[in-house]
Amino acid sequence: MTHYQKSLRVTTIGKSFQNITSKIAAIVAESGVETGLCTLFLRHTSASLVIQENADPDVLIDLANFMAKLVPESRNYIHNTEGADDMPGHIRTVLTHTSETIPINNGYLVLGTWQGIYIWEHRQYNHSRELVVHISG
Repeated sequence: MTHYQKSLRVTTIGKSFQNITSKIAAIVAESGVETGLCTLFLRHTSASLVIQENADPDVLIDLANFMAKLVPESRNYIHNTEGADDMPGHIRTVLTHTSETIPINNGYLVLGTWQGIYIWEHRQYNHSRELVVHISG
């Protein structure tokens, strides 16, 4: 079995979805693995990984609006030393994911037609996020 691992730095724009699908696909191609698994792990607690709609941006807007209502920044959280957006960011990450596993077939990610891989930044400001990509096959 082959293992290939690479870290990827992604600068996020505050409270946004960063489409990283093409970056991950390039790493899969670079690995040379034809059949296997691509495991993604985001090394942070206030940003998430999601596989979501990549054709209609309204889906991402609706998701962000729903999450903002579900986990508002206006509550009086005990943990607030890093700002009013920090604890809500942690809660939003608990409700989503920091890892995803995607099959690889014929050297390509097996994603649905309308699926994209996103880093979902939950904080208000830009951050440098580290993603570990591990490919086995």
